Amino acid sequence: MTPSKRKISAVMVIALLHDEYEHDICKKSRKVWMKPWLRKRENFYHMTLLKELKENNPEDYRNYLRMTDNAFRDLLSLVSPKITKKDTVMRKSIPAEERLIATLRFLATGRSLEDLKFSTGISAQALGHIISETCQAIYDALRNEYLKFPTTSGEWKKIADDFYLLWNFPNCGGAIDGKHVSIVPPSNSGSYYFNYKGYFSVVLMAIVNANLEFLMVDVGKNGRISDGGIIEDTVFYKKLIEGTLNLPQNNETKYGLNFVFIGDEAFALHEHLQNPFPQRELTYEKKIYNYRLSRARRVVENAFGVLSNVFRVFHTSIALKPEKIDRVVLASCVLHNFLRRNCRNSYTPLNMTDFENIESGIVSDADWRKDSNDAHFTNLQALGQRNASDAAKNARLSYVAYFNGDGKVPWQDRLIK
Repeated sequence: MTPSKRKISAVMVIALLHDEYEHDICKKSRKVWMKPWLRKRENFYHMTLLKELKENNPEDYRNYLRMTDNAFRDLLSLVSPKITKKDTVMRKSIPAEERLIATLRFLATGRSLEDLKFSTGISAQALGHIISETCQAIYDALRNEYLKFPTTSGEWKKIADDFYLLWNFPNCGGAIDGKHVSIVPPSNSGSYYFNYKGYFSVVLMAIVNANLEFLMVDVGKNGRISDGGIIEDTVFYKKLIEGTLNLPQNNETKYGLNFVFIGDEAFALHEHLQNPFPQRELTYEKKIYNYRLSRARRVVENAFGVLSNVFRVFHTSIALKPEKIDRVVLASCVLHNFLRRNCRNSYTPLNMTDFENIESGIVSDADWRKDSNDAHFTNLQALGQRNASDAAKNARLSYVAYFNGDGKVPWQDRLIK
């Protein structure tokens, strides 16, 4: 054998030995299919505790699930067909009930998956898949009934009737606001989600009706986009500009005023979107207008406050992939509407919404304001007044005249100094 052939043979032997060594290392370091304690999950997981709470501590049971048992059973019946899995020869599937409960606990607490696995008896990897899938199932099962956006003039009028009855604001299709939802940035995303407040976020935009229910939810815009530009990228705003929302015409509205949506200083004035006058140019009449606008706008502040108080995931930096974060936010919003309608007294007791004493003019803050965590669920930036069309300015002045004339309420003069 020539020296060159001997050299080649030696290299081949070394390569074979190396492969065999690597194979042995992999065999030794390969993880087990399931940790032993997870195989005995029924001995340790929270379902035993939940049964005890249901039988003997109904208030703690409701707090654990963030809803009454009746509401939970109704929800389970709706989502079960979408999340039920078949057993395999390798393992038994996790029942739909446990999948839903694990998801509700994640929404209620915002705990990490590594932490949540100890109470659920489900691995963190499986939880990541289960929570995302179940959130999507919740949204799909509830959206048609509990997150229905008006599409006809008649439907918009019903929304407006509630605002007029409850908040003395006519021709209002909803209160608009947005929040930065704190996230753990995805790998290699750089500053894409980094907002002006100094943390990473996606933006939740919403329109809320007079009963604190979400009419429209838009989530997923990265926090780096200017706050004023976020709404302009929504389907709602594009239809508003195009005039394709089928809003009531002025000959159909109360007092012939424009049909409007209401927002704060983060949103540009539009003939169908009212915002407050800046402080520097307030007359007495404009102060009255600002008060009446703020009074009706409070519904969206309270909706967000209740949402984040009940679903504490909004008080954390959500550590999921962006598409999974969107599902978590959408599921939470549609659950909010579901619970507002099915167990309102327990979901939003009186102390969880602002209360205004119209005799004294004192507004008592809701408990969620005292427990607010601005570091993770923050308001959009107030951008101040921008150029508006004459039609938009005239629409606002028409409401100023209305609130100081035919639409005056008895207590407003006592509240404005």
